[in-house]
Amino acid sequence: MSISVFELFSIGIGPSSSHTVGPMRAAKAFIDQLQNQGLLERVHELKTELYGSLALTGKGHGTDIAILNGLEGKTPHEILPEQAVPRAQAICNEHQIILNGTHPISFDREKHLLFHYTQVLPLHANGMRFTAYAADGSILLTDVYYSIGGGFITDEKHFNDHNKGNETDGPYPFDTAKELLEHCSENNISISDVMMANETALRPEAEVRERILTIARIMRECIERGCQHSGILPGGLNVRRRAPELYKKLNNQSTTQNHSHAGIMNWLNLYAMAVNEENAAGGRVVTAPTNGTAGVIPAVLNYYRNFCDGANEKGIIDFLLTAGAIAILYKKGASISAAEVGCQGEVGVACSMAAGALTAVLGGTLAQIENAAEIGMEHHLGLTCDPIGGLVQIPCIERNAMGAVQAVNTTHLALMEDGQHKVSLDAVIATMLQTGKDMKTTYKETSQGGLAINKVNQPEC
Repeated sequence: MSISVFELFSIGIGPSSSHTVGPMRAAKAFIDQLQNQGLLERVHELKTELYGSLALTGKGHGTDIAILNGLEGKTPHEILPEQAVPRAQAICNEHQIILNGTHPISFDREKHLLFHYTQVLPLHANGMRFTAYAADGSILLTDVYYSIGGGFITDEKHFNDHNKGNETDGPYPFDTAKELLEHCSENNISISDVMMANETALRPEAEVRERILTIARIMRECIERGCQHSGILPGGLNVRRRAPELYKKLNNQSTTQNHSHAGIMNWLNLYAMAVNEENAAGGRVVTAPTNGTAGVIPAVLNYYRNFCDGANEKGIIDFLLTAGAIAILYKKGASISAAEVGCQGEVGVACSMAAGALTAVLGGTLAQIENAAEIGMEHHLGLTCDPIGGLVQIPCIERNAMGAVQAVNTTHLALMEDGQHKVSLDAVIATMLQTGKDMKTTYKETSQGGLAINKVNQPEC
């Protein structure tokens, strides 16, 4: 099993998996290195340097906040979202950071947390360097980490191995859709069966099911919180939360209105926007496969729960396992990092995952599932990542709603067909990667192009 579903659907905090979750994990990994090598107590000074997209949009994505909390030993899974910002502010105001929660040293934000806006490290756009110094100024330890999308991190030494994941292979290893579908056809099993077999090579089946249902529960709870929390999102754009108002309007409609095509699409919009408003506020979300796209999978899963006949617990598990399998294909064959390939690698991948998964649980054939996943990406090819102000708000929040709606539409289109299609899923994944390589850097999560620099400075309509 190269990559586990629980690596792709990880519980963390907003607003970004690559700019918040990944850097926090990297900072914690560096501190763990110091601890394991018996160097932590000798650290007198520690410097963090951010490069490329991490520098350009890091402040808007909370990278500085994540780094400081990670250096104090916090993890995305365990940290309380409401404590992250106050603790980072306290570190800056008190000029002291407590490494791993045990070793206090002085901290000067201008000296110890550097944003290199014009420099990019060679292996990935999301690079960071940590350096620990002794009292005499000598270097105790230095290392470079890359945040490669979806909260995944790797250090410089292991960069070329970052897609290998866990060394324990399950009974059905796969790197491509062709290999995945061959396992299914040859053994007369579903994609979710393949994933379950591979996961149970690592842990008991009961644990797998319980953890998947926990992920589904947290996704649903995130929607519910997003429907209740009103106000203005942080960051300075003064973007208001729209989900609570939309939730009230939909609840005031009749059952007939809510189950009309327009009504269902509005519920999908609500589900996705509620999650991504929570993400933008730094709340608890599930990376799916990134934080910037955290709303697509929960929205389509809630659509399955609330609007599809026969929805049940098994369907929820199969949905997330199937979505996870499709995410693995993109992680291995291309990228899920907007800093590397643009938003096609985030919302496009999430749409593809959701479309394939929904098609599966609604009874689609293998060919129809592949077709749905392929269509989901095909019509996101070339999608740029150009967040205004470096914040995961405009166009990110609405873009998740569009991705969710398109996934459901794609599913029903695929189910109306017989599964025959001209473009394979592997072909569209390869195309997405090449498109990302051809895309200008200004459109890859740098906030140097597109909407980020061309927003209209006029009164709102």
